[in-house]
Amino acid sequence: MAWISPLISVVMMMLLVVVIGYGGMQVSSGALTAGELVAFILYLIQIVMPMTQLTTFFTQLQKAKGATERIMETLDAEEESFDAGKEVKYDNRPVKIESLSFGYKEDEPVLKNVSFRMEPGTVTAVVGPSGGGKTTLFSMLERFYLPQQGEILLGDEPIDRFSLRSWRSLIGYVSQDSPMIAGTIRENLCYGVERTVSDAELRQAAAMAYADGFIAELPNGYDTDVGERGVKLSGGQRQRIAIARALLRDPKILMLDEATSSLDSRSEHVVQQALNNLMAGRTTIVIAHRLSTVVGADQIIFVEKGTVTGRGTHEELLKDHEMYREFAAQQLQIAEGLLEEARD
Repeated sequence: MAWISPLISVVMMMLLVVVIGYGGMQVSSGALTAGELVAFILYLIQIVMPMTQLTTFFTQLQKAKGATERIMETLDAEEESFDAGKEVKYDNRPVKIESLSFGYKEDEPVLKNVSFRMEPGTVTAVVGPSGGGKTTLFSMLERFYLPQQGEILLGDEPIDRFSLRSWRSLIGYVSQDSPMIAGTIRENLCYGVERTVSDAELRQAAAMAYADGFIAELPNGYDTDVGERGVKLSGGQRQRIAIARALLRDPKILMLDEATSSLDSRSEHVVQQALNNLMAGRTTIVIAHRLSTVVGADQIIFVEKGTVTGRGTHEELLKDHEMYREFAAQQLQIAEGLLEEARD
């Protein structure tokens, strides 16, 4: 479209110039009358307009062909079977990641030979520079992608032996920007919970997520409409709703993807307390950039460019891992700077 439209316009103008120039000479010599010249120009316009429409048709056809190829590619993709496989039994077994490698393109690995173990009821923090593969690791745990090498195990069983519905029912996920549907707070809390939730359970989950206070202040309580994508609530309120939703699901494995990174300090403190209630007694894996989240973890996995370069507790990595020391120092400098600003 970028070059055909100007090209047709130029051709049309050149034809008009040629017809008017040559026709004018013929009129001046008496070979043509002025009326005949005007007729030629009108014929030319009538011919050029269908040609313009024809070129527009071909450009639209090319767009349709491209779109159809993408649609057919999507339709031909193999569908996931949510019920194929056996039911999973958690039984307080550890989650083990062994020699995991993956890339969205075969020649561009995102994760390289990643291995670590998450014991039941412990907190594992995954930290490292942006683009290191942390979110991809979460996608692998949720089985959105299959490993190119290595495997993920629950106890001694590979997780791909379990049905998708069964495996994902074990997982609770709280993201950085918690998605909400247009509807009431009650509908958002119960979304994805495959059972009837009583009012008592709803209030208990909201209380544990420190969401009951602001819900009680809303005009219709749990029946208050949150707007499209939750626009009527603040970021901290949306996060607490997401935490309460995860509590209602009662997951065995909890995944937190920078759940406090987009909040101010006051909201972060409340959300962190709610997360502590949510993490109690669950196998938890956290992507974190805030030092406050990392310090209390049972183990920290430091990932650089898709490779695990350090593991241990906060104190162990401070001693042995240079980049983690830089990471911690930057966080402390930011915290000290905020304190100085507050004092001033």
